[in-house]
Amino acid sequence: MRLPITAHTSRPWRIHEIAHDFRVEDVWELPTPGGPDDLARLVSQFARDTGHPAPSRVGRALFAIRWKLGALLGWDAPADGLRTRVPTLRDRLPADLREGDRGPDLPSLPFTSVYQTHDEWAAETANKTMHGVLHIGWVQDGNGRHHGRMAVLVKPNGLLGAAYMLAIKPFRYLGVYPALIRSIGEEWQKPTATPTTPTAN
Repeated sequence: MRLPITAHTSRPWRIHEIAHDFRVEDVWELPTPGGPDDLARLVSQFARDTGHPAPSRVGRALFAIRWKLGALLGWDAPADGLRTRVPTLRDRLPADLREGDRGPDLPSLPFTSVYQTHDEWAAETANKTMHGVLHIGWVQDGNGRHHGRMAVLVKPNGLLGAAYMLAIKPFRYLGVYPALIRSIGEEWQKPTATPTTPTAN
């Protein structure tokens, strides 16, 4: 379920301290019911290389088109990524987050982990069009249960970035996000062994 932007901005997340100049693009409820300490399990699920992040036919096609366009137009060159075109958000971390668990990177997507706490995980990516943050928060339902909440934050790179974000908006809502969230929920329901907290890299 898609949520209003205030569902993210109204909560006291640590990400606000370091990504105050990013725009909150999307906020989604995740179908991942669990207990108060289950964020580590959800982060581990994101980090496992279980195949393409959008397993539907539409989602796979959209991702394939995006990567081909990126290669053709030079959007994803190393010179336009983290620590080259833009500094990593880890440079902005306060001491307690910098010294804490960084969390895992994502093997199937170009995201690098920024930090992880008991109820937050943030990972970042950058290319020629934008600098983006994937934020996963762990929130209470109000009935003693908890679930994940996903927010996407972006800083477009000039007119190119603004035009790019506008162009892909309908594809994200119609193809990518529904397939991604359905996949997250299906994976969450599978039996798992007792999770271990990821170690800092």
